Amino acid sequence: MTRIAIAGGHGQIALHLTRLLAADGHEVRALIRNPDHRADVEDAGGSPHLIDLEDAGADELASALEGCDVLVFAAGAGPGSGAARKETVDYGAAVALRDACSAAGVRRYVMVSAMGTDDPPDGDDVFDVYLRAKSRADAALADSDLDWTIIRPGRLTDEPSTGRVALARHVDAGEIPRADVAAVLAAVIERPASAGLTLEVVSGDEDVADAVDRVARPSS
Repeated sequence: MTRIAIAGGHGQIALHLTRLLAADGHEVRALIRNPDHRADVEDAGGSPHLIDLEDAGADELASALEGCDVLVFAAGAGPGSGAARKETVDYGAAVALRDACSAAGVRRYVMVSAMGTDDPPDGDDVFDVYLRAKSRADAALADSDLDWTIIRPGRLTDEPSTGRVALARHVDAGEIPRADVAAVLAAVIERPASAGLTLEVVSGDEDVADAVDRVARPSS
């Protein structure tokens, strides 16, 4: 059993991931801000932990991760938020949790990022600000000494899982069900050799487990 903390634990990808991990016998600690979301987390098999990632101090963040083996950052300011919250959540909270992992002894950090962050646009559109915030968060994580993996999905949909993806450092633009992103995250968590990889993912023709095995295969 692995103890896994999920930041943004009530998000759709997070709830899919919680179900997968709980079904495999892992313990999931869902970091959530809204107490009304407790029941959804518990129904998915997770244990809710109330914390506001934007306002929590370093000690509170580290305490929230105490005893965990892995952190998955699946938090986000959300599509209805303004540019300021892209900075405080998508960048600020991601980096604060990086530091909290180090303080709490959590070695593994799996980041849910986005395609388009390799060379984000420099415009003032909120989505442009979002991509720049995610890009900076990815860079800050990659610059750490944690065992990190960065997953960059294409356009997210609510379609049923197909279980098949295109996964590589770079893939053609496309879409992917949130459930399949969760499956990739679960597979990455199970494979320590995926540490140090930044991977884009969209729907494709390869089984999720086979795709992660392929990219995480240690070089000879």
